[in-house]
Amino acid sequence: EHPLSERRKILEQLIGSLDDSAVILSPVIKCKTWEELAELRQTSRSINSEGIMLKKLSSHYHSGRKRGDWWKWKINPYTVDAVMIYAQKGSGRRANFFTDYTFAVRDGENLVTIAKAYSGLTDKEIKEVNSFVTKNAIEKFGPVRTVKPELVFEIAFEGIAESKRHKAGLALRFPRILRWRKDKKAVEINTLEDLRQLLASTI
Repeated sequence: EHPLSERRKILEQLIGSLDDSAVILSPVIKCKTWEELAELRQTSRSINSEGIMLKKLSSHYHSGRKRGDWWKWKINPYTVDAVMIYAQKGSGRRANFFTDYTFAVRDGENLVTIAKAYSGLTDKEIKEVNSFVTKNAIEKFGPVRTVKPELVFEIAFEGIAESKRHKAGLALRFPRILRWRKDKKAVEINTLEDLRQLLASTI
């Protein structure tokens, strides 16, 4: 039951004794102010990181997800406004509701799929979307419903990469619904070119 400060020293000694370049010890970040740390946090994506992990030096190791001693300070996610075009019923307590959605962006006059998302809406919003899907389904493919492209959502994600999984040729990393954009119409969603430019800026 050693505190982190002691466990770190033991780990440094262990890693230092290994002749294996594949085993790397994560660096310790030292900052004098929160402002300095916040500025450093903004560079996380340049090293393919989601943010900074803050840990109390006096903390003990706990299994599970104990809160308080460790805190993952993530960078703000990327976002894109997309329209829902497919819906499928969920599982478990959501088995009777359409909760699994596929989203698309504009590519000229066409819509191309870019991501699937299953979380982010409140129970009230899920019921509203479920009602919309039930009333506005255009086609049925097994459990999947094609719906009128009218509902716009802001999708948050951590990264973007080329992929053959979606018609857009791109895939979003860890997509989830940030909010329902009831203030926007489908003609106002982002375009495929917007996402291609974002991809180019991250390479």
